[in-house]
Amino acid sequence: MAIDRLDHCSIRTTKLAETERFYETVMGFAAGPRPPFPFPGVWLYKDGQAMVHVVGVDPNDPEGLRAYLGDKAGDTSGTGTIDHIAFVATDVADMRARLNAGGHAFRERTVPSLGLHQIFVEDPNGVTLELNYPAAEVQAAS
Repeated sequence: MAIDRLDHCSIRTTKLAETERFYETVMGFAAGPRPPFPFPGVWLYKDGQAMVHVVGVDPNDPEGLRAYLGDKAGDTSGTGTIDHIAFVATDVADMRARLNAGGHAFRERTVPSLGLHQIFVEDPNGVTLELNYPAAEVQAAS
């Protein structure tokens, strides 16, 4: 058996609309098809590939989610034991503009030995996203 790639990540939140808006406006993802689960949520795609499944937690009606996820249904803080989610990206200037326009704090660093430039930002739920750009792209823009 071979594992080829990560298919998507799933984020539980009580901030469904805010989370969807962040991933659409900052990350450039688009809402797409999602099965009719008995709890709120949205699946976000990039070029037809599912990237993030957002699971809405309704504290006033948790039963649909609890029946589907079990005891893990209510936890909505940070990334727990997962430190971050990484995406390969291009057009670092556009991302900086999106983050600045939305007032999102972020930090950057270059890893010269890997030819990689990274932007780190947190989504509305405290999930850390690592955006990996070719370092040469950043050097060319300087």
